[in-house]
Amino acid sequence: MKEFLATIISAVMILSGCASDYVHEALPTEPTVAVEDTRAQDILDAMSLDEKICQMMFVTPEAITGESATVQAGEATKAALEKYGVGGIIYFAKNIKTREQVISMIDATQSYSKIPLFIGVDEEGGRVARVAGNSNMKTTKLKPMAKVYTDTEAYEIGKTLGSDLSALKFNLDFAPVADVIISKKNSEIGDRSFGTDAWVVGEMVSAVVKGLEEKNVCSVLKHFPGHGSTTVDSHTGYSASYRTIDELRACEFLPFKKGIEAGSDFVMVSHMTLVNATEEKLPCSLSKEVVTGYLKGELGFEGIVITDALNMGAIAENYANSTAAVYAIKAGVDMLLMPPSVEEARAAIQSAVESGEITEERINESVKKILKIKIEKGIIKKSAVVRTFLLHSILENAIIRYKRRLFYVCWNRLGNILGEDASLR
Repeated sequence: MKEFLATIISAVMILSGCASDYVHEALPTEPTVAVEDTRAQDILDAMSLDEKICQMMFVTPEAITGESATVQAGEATKAALEKYGVGGIIYFAKNIKTREQVISMIDATQSYSKIPLFIGVDEEGGRVARVAGNSNMKTTKLKPMAKVYTDTEAYEIGKTLGSDLSALKFNLDFAPVADVIISKKNSEIGDRSFGTDAWVVGEMVSAVVKGLEEKNVCSVLKHFPGHGSTTVDSHTGYSASYRTIDELRACEFLPFKKGIEAGSDFVMVSHMTLVNATEEKLPCSLSKEVVTGYLKGELGFEGIVITDALNMGAIAENYANSTAAVYAIKAGVDMLLMPPSVEEARAAIQSAVESGEITEERINESVKKILKIKIEKGIIKKSAVVRTFLLHSILENAIIRYKRRLFYVCWNRLGNILGEDASLR
């Protein structure tokens, strides 16, 4: 009982800000790298394995609520986020009706989440404009990126996108497209790309990233290692690139390198297969050679690696949901975008950790990056979330320990009454 009361007192101290060793209340407004790292570690240490795995999911609201088209966040959203504490929510055109509705929906969604969410949308400009495509939103309608010719204009586009989205409470844009058009038959990317010259595409991508980041909106470089040479749309089925690794290094990798140097927080990995540049012959999103070898190793990317949507044909038609989820994590991916079933993906990863196929250290590596970037961007606000999260976890653990101790006491007393040694020693 004394231990239980001591734990409650500690929790109250944390809630009131007294336990500075945990909540870092006296830290500066602009966190240093060491401070961000410590805060992220504090939250990570208080998380269960299930919470960590869910934090690696970036999903539509419908994927966890079961609704057909979510346009407000009510009890269904609250219950869903209590069950699946996902790391991010992506909204599409069907979720976006008016400015007031979007702001209200996002605010409510954030309020229900134990750890604040990445709130993302595909807003590239041109034909991919989930927000600007709706005139009710009163945001800037941008021309296709293929018609942007200077890095100055690209920078202004990044700032415009950042301003428009942040005003609506989005904190992440799945842009810019960093693909270089290689094949004239490529339909998946087309005018979404800045063009055919890798150096020019790199300059434009870098400028858009800087514009978005200036407005504190996370940018996402896509679709690594470059989708411009494919002739089959990976949304519909298997898509292959026959480029060699030397060709990729001389061309397609360059815009991603420029975007990474400009400070992009995320890189999205495509589902195409590099037939001539890998031994595994797996889709890039499931390939350790591509994710850990080329992206993290060769290009030195230290941010968040996210898959393209896992419900796309190139994956969904060839791999079970559970298999794709496990392969992606083993490849080095940090977040899974839109797995067909959140529950199946979560269960498969948890099972893989419990069996030793994936280490918990591997999970921790990804989750810490996610938390760290949320802190850097101010998505996780100062010490408040750390304190609340630690309090919640401490109380949960205290109750579990108290119940266990109470059970032991009752069991031993029952043994004494029966005159037998019923202890559990």
